[in-house]
Amino acid sequence: MGGVSALGGVIQTGGASGGTAIAGGTGGAIPSGGTASSGGTTSAGGTASAGGAKNTGGASVGGGTRTAGVMASGGVAGTGGASVGGGTRTGGVVASGGGAGAGGSSATGGRSTGGASSTGGATRTAGATASGGTPTGGVTASGGSTGGTTSTGNAGSVPTVAGCNIFPADNPWNTDISAYALDPNGATYLANMSPTTAFHPDWGTVTDEYGIPFSTGTGATPQPITWNVDYGATESDQLPCSTGGNKFCYPIPLTAPIEGGPGADTGSDRHVLYIDTAGAPNNCTLYELYNAQNPIGTSGWTASNGAIFHLGSDALRTAGWTSADAAGLPVLPGLVRYNEVMAGEIRHAIRFTVQRSQQGYIHPATHAAGDSSTTLPPMGLRMRLKASFDTSSFSGPTLVILTAMKKFGIILADNGSNWYISGESNEGWADYMDDLLSNLKKVHGSDFEAVNTGPVLTDGL
Repeated sequence: MGGVSALGGVIQTGGASGGTAIAGGTGGAIPSGGTASSGGTTSAGGTASAGGAKNTGGASVGGGTRTAGVMASGGVAGTGGASVGGGTRTGGVVASGGGAGAGGSSATGGRSTGGASSTGGATRTAGATASGGTPTGGVTASGGSTGGTTSTGNAGSVPTVAGCNIFPADNPWNTDISAYALDPNGATYLANMSPTTAFHPDWGTVTDEYGIPFSTGTGATPQPITWNVDYGATESDQLPCSTGGNKFCYPIPLTAPIEGGPGADTGSDRHVLYIDTAGAPNNCTLYELYNAQNPIGTSGWTASNGAIFHLGSDALRTAGWTSADAAGLPVLPGLVRYNEVMAGEIRHAIRFTVQRSQQGYIHPATHAAGDSSTTLPPMGLRMRLKASFDTSSFSGPTLVILTAMKKFGIILADNGSNWYISGESNEGWADYMDDLLSNLKKVHGSDFEAVNTGPVLTDGL
């Protein structure tokens, strides 16, 4: 007990093979009614790096130094403070001029996914979608990319998206940790994680551009990637262009949805998540970009980091490397996805954020963006909803999520607002978000306990 296997992520060269695009299937009936709708696109939220040196600890002033996972462009970055030099999303609304959101705020040019704060689930009135997409039903990109659709496979099997298994059954993301021993440092970590703070579902609809979109397909033309920060070239997975000259060419359609939509602040997270379904069901490939900018013409992508995860493997990323998440983890496996909730079961751990973390990580994480205090939680920390937590008064999507938190737990993936859990952007959430917001406020950090999944590491940092 307490052991855990490694997470996928070691790069291999070679492009995606061609084939027919596969859209993800729709889920089944939800326990308390409702209809399933596929798709999902974009959301505002978090912060992105905008150049400068990768760093840890302290404040960042002018020139974009990465600080404790947060990088500010020409300003001062901190954790949990007012944003500098840009808008902070409050309650799903993006405010210009650096307004600070309740529950934590993000700095423009920062490196903290999920750092954008949202209060009470207020939604953003906007319908902008990624190029080639529509506000409902997902974003379709060239190369057969279908946004936000998930299928869940048979009960008891690994989670799937668009016919692709999301890592093997023994992968940490898919591991039942309900009987794992407690982390001996768990009580100390929890005391420094704002344990009285309530949980918040950090996702919503396509129209409100809230949540993290993803897309799927195959046969897309490999696109050259230009890095807009120094660590982009040194901590991104190589996939050389067939024409030579560029070591980074990912087969992500230029119409793939960007988190926050085309109008998202250029310093925000702007995640792009794309699954190449070639090799389904066991050998699909996940491509993730961080701080991806709007493609101009056919010139390819510009981003801060690129990570490739081979979904049939449990291999780790290089020690000390970041990814689209500060922990070096993939983003997509930890998202609460609409169709799996509609089907009544989440079979994986869920991604969450806290404002402050230590400069250390636990596998399957490979990177940290915190400070020197070992009383703070490390990246990759696995938390579990206590077995004693009474779920008898909950139903529908909330119960599905709480059940998964008891069995698979949650994984600390980035610095951001305390106890924010991440999910996909999907129009289907419209009928459920009010209840989710209300019900998850009844769950607090103190209802969780840290489990032992391995030692805290600092290799490569």
